[in-house]
Amino acid sequence: MLKRALLQRALAITALMLGGCCGIGMSASAASAACRGDNGGLRLSPGWCATIFADKLGHARHMVVAPNGVLYVNTWSGVYYDNDRPPPGGFLIALKDSKGTGHADIIKRFGDDVAHGSAGGTGIGYYNGAIYAEENDKIVRFALPKTALVPESPYQVVLSGMPITGDHPMHPFIIDAQGNIFIDSGSPTNSCQAQNRMLESPGLTPCKELETRAGVWRYGADKLGQTFSPAGRYATGIRNGEGFGFDATGRLFVTQHGRDQLWQNWPKLYTPKASSELPAEALLELTKGADFGWPECYFDGYQKKLVLAPEYGGDGGRTRGVCAGKRVPVAVFPAHWAPNDLLIDNFPRLPAAYRGGAFLAFHGSWNRAPLPQGGYNVVFQPLKDGKAAGNFIVFANGFAGRYLEPGRAAYRPTGLAGAPDGAIFVSDDVHGRIWRLTYHGARSAPVAPTPGTPSSISAADNPPPPEGIHPDAGRSDAIDLPLAPGVTRDQLALGDRIFHGAAENGTCGGCHGSDAKGTPEGPNLTGTKIWSDGSLAGLEKTITEGVPKPRNYPGAMPAKGGASLTDADVTAVAAYVWALGHHTK
Repeated sequence: MLKRALLQRALAITALMLGGCCGIGMSASAASAACRGDNGGLRLSPGWCATIFADKLGHARHMVVAPNGVLYVNTWSGVYYDNDRPPPGGFLIALKDSKGTGHADIIKRFGDDVAHGSAGGTGIGYYNGAIYAEENDKIVRFALPKTALVPESPYQVVLSGMPITGDHPMHPFIIDAQGNIFIDSGSPTNSCQAQNRMLESPGLTPCKELETRAGVWRYGADKLGQTFSPAGRYATGIRNGEGFGFDATGRLFVTQHGRDQLWQNWPKLYTPKASSELPAEALLELTKGADFGWPECYFDGYQKKLVLAPEYGGDGGRTRGVCAGKRVPVAVFPAHWAPNDLLIDNFPRLPAAYRGGAFLAFHGSWNRAPLPQGGYNVVFQPLKDGKAAGNFIVFANGFAGRYLEPGRAAYRPTGLAGAPDGAIFVSDDVHGRIWRLTYHGARSAPVAPTPGTPSSISAADNPPPPEGIHPDAGRSDAIDLPLAPGVTRDQLALGDRIFHGAAENGTCGGCHGSDAKGTPEGPNLTGTKIWSDGSLAGLEKTITEGVPKPRNYPGAMPAKGGASLTDADVTAVAAYVWALGHHTK
């Protein structure tokens, strides 16, 4: 009996030693039982566990793991976050788990802070003993001491003069083994219109944005004092490429945020539903000189091809025109989910089924109204030989909590980073949380979705829930809101329904949030006077004319929000917004 007990103990110890920190070798069911706690509130693919590695770091964006296992994070500030106050200290953070608990017990900030003119940034990378980071309009380099977590000397400027105006001012990047930095420079507009996001405004020809925006630029990591210019362009026609990744053969991939507001800007050509589901988000393979088609083209997930944009003579998806000669995506995903980062599995510690595939962090949509918002998750896309090898699955979910919308989501996936031990880090830019995900299942296990999601999903699959879509369900009605002079309770109720997309294909809640307290795209409407004097007539004027050039927000508002509203509808919406601003409860 004693011998059997000793043998069982020895076998258990051996299994732990072989499994290491990732617990590889356990069955998926055993792994689920082995996860301690609640996985940081997440729902994960079978065999995976999560811990909260760090929290309340500020608006955490992209991350990189140095060879010594230290995680480095860039954080951001500014209008995307309602100009709130960042945590004290530099915008860059070093995090280390020195005790092997799955939580960072050493957290140190470095780099410039607000007092020194920094607003932080998104991009971050590691190369040749140094941390590279986006700060304002620059890429800077910090030499890392061999025995310290944070730099001891000032940064050096590698690149300056990056454009930071318009809709997409961030500059994610990646560095290859040869020291080439590939940098995203997103478009300042939605579709290069003469008037950004305005009704039937034509596209500009030529689109001069393409000289310095909507593409990927290449510079040298070893060279100081470079200046951003059109000459550095590597690939073009990429509206907003946020996540980069290399596969094991050296292929370079980037994600793309597709365009917005097909119906709102072109109601004669598109239905609200089509606008909610087009165009597809994309994963692109980058090569020098490639042209992916923006602004003239977008990818139609229904037809699975590039089609001509309405600003450039498109007819709602029937005509391809110049798009027939543009580069098509490797894989596509549901519209407006916003792929903010990319991690390609080159880690031998994970099961073979993941090998070479792509993890994508979807920040979550704001403009799928009148359909429910989507994304707010991490998905896994199988790849083989640089091509999609099947449909994607939802790998991690539950970040947003109860509200899948930008102004109310609890957390929003923003960055991904892989560690040598096979751990995957996921960052959030709402509250600055970072999760550490580890695999504890069998090496032979197949890829499987999180519980409660379909076994696989394609970009054309946007199935409604079985109970149907009811935008008003669970929301308090407007019965307790005050009435503007001369407004009836029925008008107020109509304004409520339009605001939330339950009538007349209203789009207000997409930008301002279902609670009207604002999102990164549009301001808080409760208790404030935005773009008018606060009177009912002033609000009607603003809604009717739109806001083509917002002062403090990236989302331009087309006339009537892009919806086909009658004068009575406009009055109803104005009455509802007026009531929100005068509600004292």
